[in-house]
Amino acid sequence: MKEIQLHDKTFEPYITKEQIADAIKKISFEIASYAQEDQIVFVIVLKGAFIFSAELAKQYNKKAVFEFYRLKSYEGTQTTGKVKILVDIDAELIKGKKVVILEDIVDTGNTLVKIIDELTKKEPQDLKVATLFFKPDAYTKNIPIDFIGMEIPNEFIVGYGLDYDELGRNLPIIYKLKEEKKDKMIDFILFGPPGAGKGTQAKILKDKLGLTYIATGDLFRHHIKNKTPLGQKAKAYIDKGDFVPDEITIDMIKEIISDSKVKGIIFDGFPRTVRQAESLDKLMAEKGLIIDALIALDVPEERLIKRLLNRGETSGRTDDNEKTIKHRLDLYHQKTEPVKDYYKKQNKYHEVNGVGDIDEVNQRLLDVINSIKLRGES
Repeated sequence: MKEIQLHDKTFEPYITKEQIADAIKKISFEIASYAQEDQIVFVIVLKGAFIFSAELAKQYNKKAVFEFYRLKSYEGTQTTGKVKILVDIDAELIKGKKVVILEDIVDTGNTLVKIIDELTKKEPQDLKVATLFFKPDAYTKNIPIDFIGMEIPNEFIVGYGLDYDELGRNLPIIYKLKEEKKDKMIDFILFGPPGAGKGTQAKILKDKLGLTYIATGDLFRHHIKNKTPLGQKAKAYIDKGDFVPDEITIDMIKEIISDSKVKGIIFDGFPRTVRQAESLDKLMAEKGLIIDALIALDVPEERLIKRLLNRGETSGRTDDNEKTIKHRLDLYHQKTEPVKDYYKKQNKYHEVNGVGDIDEVNQRLLDVINSIKLRGES
């Protein structure tokens, strides 16, 4: 079976006729067991469920009537989150009766909530849900799905009643959206001691290369400002003057790297310890990703101290004084510098001269990044 083109998207074969037939037989048997000798009112959710319902009607050999219900929640390949009723059902048709809603697919559950809310007002004796396909990873509701033909990953699918902007419903099998190859950048750590210029360079690289920028300080501030559950946990530690536990930081990072739109990631200020590096590698692996490189900015210590003292005079940062600077550098050497060796053992360590004007240093970084990317593509 070949790929097909619908509008601007390419779809590839995914679920066969035989698999669909087995799923419908399974649902028919389970509903028949539930019905016993009672008549079932099947509520067919249009347009998607019409082919599934027609096939189920052929398989189901007990008393049944079929009614039609139509809503709209999708535009293109995305759910709008807003559900409109286009065709309703007379309450007398289902009042006091066993009702089974027939859905082609249940993903977020937004449509299902609307259907159940409206049908419950019509006072059925009992209300069940049957769906040909179910996406557990996308489902956000607590409503039980009583009869499931097949569980599938969170893929966008067409065929057998399902459409992409009204095309594809008549396809006899299920196709899934083919992933487009993306111009993937590398995922890397910009590394160096306080005053090396990591923050300045990271922000420039982020804009030039379209990278996602992850700096733990920014993460904490974002979550605390927005009063997220993770932000509340982090704030409790910060307010006591304690370090935020690695587990909380990793959970914040997990939310970002799970975004499919991420082209490449630049980490600034994390990992600060070998333990954090190990945790980050584990998290990336769980998402099918890797840290491609650790790029260290090399700046002599006397120049670092001078930079930080100058910054303190202009920025008003109270931690940019000689005593505090030396303490921060000592901590860096003791706890953070060993991260270099961790990535050297993986052949991922790269060093860049961090002395020079901002544009010079940035070009050196770009040269290293491009060489790593080309090496990965060869």
